[in-house]
Amino acid sequence: MKTTTFSALLAACLMPGAPLAHAQKTTEAASTTAANPLSDADNAFVQAASMSSSTEIDAGKLAMSHSSDKDVKSFARHMMMDHTKLTMELKMAAPKGVTVPKDNSDTSLLDTLKPLKGKDFDNAYISKVGVDGHKQALDAVRKEISDGQNADLKKAAQKALPTIQEHAQMAQDLAKKKGVTAD
Repeated sequence: MKTTTFSALLAACLMPGAPLAHAQKTTEAASTTAANPLSDADNAFVQAASMSSSTEIDAGKLAMSHSSDKDVKSFARHMMMDHTKLTMELKMAAPKGVTVPKDNSDTSLLDTLKPLKGKDFDNAYISKVGVDGHKQALDAVRKEISDGQNADLKKAAQKALPTIQEHAQMAQDLAKKKGVTAD
C-alpha cells in the first residue's frame, strides 16, 4: 500500500508541469505574505498613528501663524516636538518592507482650520486637534495594544501610550482654561 501511494506521488511529480505548478503556488503565497506582512489591526494602527502625528505637526504649524495665544502656541510646539519623535519611533518599529506614510495629514480637518484666525482658530484647534484628535489617537494605540499582531508595533504602541495620555490631559486642561467645549 505504501509503495502504491509513493509510486502515485512520484508519477504525479514526474508529470510535466506538476512541480512547476506547485512551486508557483508556493511562490505566489510567499510573495503575497512578503508584500503585506502586517495584519489588518497592525496596518490600521500604522495608518492611524502616522495620520495622527502628521496632522498634529501640520496643525501645530498652523497654530504658530494663526493663533496669538501663548498657551495655544506652547501646546502646539509641544505637540509638534512629541509627534515628530513618535513618528520616528513608529518608523523604527515598522517591519522591513512596510512604509510608514509620510505627510498623510487629515486634510479635511486642516482645511477647516486654515481660514480661521485668533480665538476662532484657537477654539477649533483645541477642540478638534487637541481634544478630539487625542481621543482618536488613544483609541488607535489601545486597539494596537489589544489586537495588534506585530510585537514591535505593539511595543511602540505601549511606549507611546503614556505620551498620548499626557497629550489628551494637556488638551483637556487647555480646553478648560480657555473655556472650549469639545465636540
